[in-house]
Amino acid sequence: MHEPRPRSRRDHGPDHGRTGPVTTSHETSEPQTHSLSRYPETLAVVRLAPGAEIPEWAESSSVFSITATGTETSLVCAGRSVPKKARHQKPWTAFCVDGSLDLAATGILVTLLAPLAEAEIPVFVLSTFDTDWILVPTGMGDRAEEAWRRSGHTVAPAVPV
Repeated sequence: MHEPRPRSRRDHGPDHGRTGPVTTSHETSEPQTHSLSRYPETLAVVRLAPGAEIPEWAESSSVFSITATGTETSLVCAGRSVPKKARHQKPWTAFCVDGSLDLAATGILVTLLAPLAEAEIPVFVLSTFDTDWILVPTGMGDRAEEAWRRSGHTVAPAVPV
């Protein structure tokens, strides 16, 4: 998990079609609340060997991520074509924090992950330059939405881009 990234929305620059301002704790004494979008695709998290080539079966979806370290290559991709023999876990459902987030903001992931931890919902988290993605086991997606709503966050179906 890449935590040092919680950010607030800047009012300049593109928002990539996302809406909703994000505040940071230094801007207000109110608890942080965020808007998230739920994506309909079934995703898989796949472990490949270090330095592995991306397999032909790896299909893109709402989020497609390759993370390589000296000890492994992890892939998040559409779950439909992942072979049974591949080391993987699925199905996962992706939620995206709406808006373009400032890399210097703090507390966004903590605010979003705490309700899921309290509800005992496991997560797989990805960060991009613009936003954070939270993947939960598909069978727990509705529970994740409920946990976030109880904490003041909003969740809506993703709008296709």
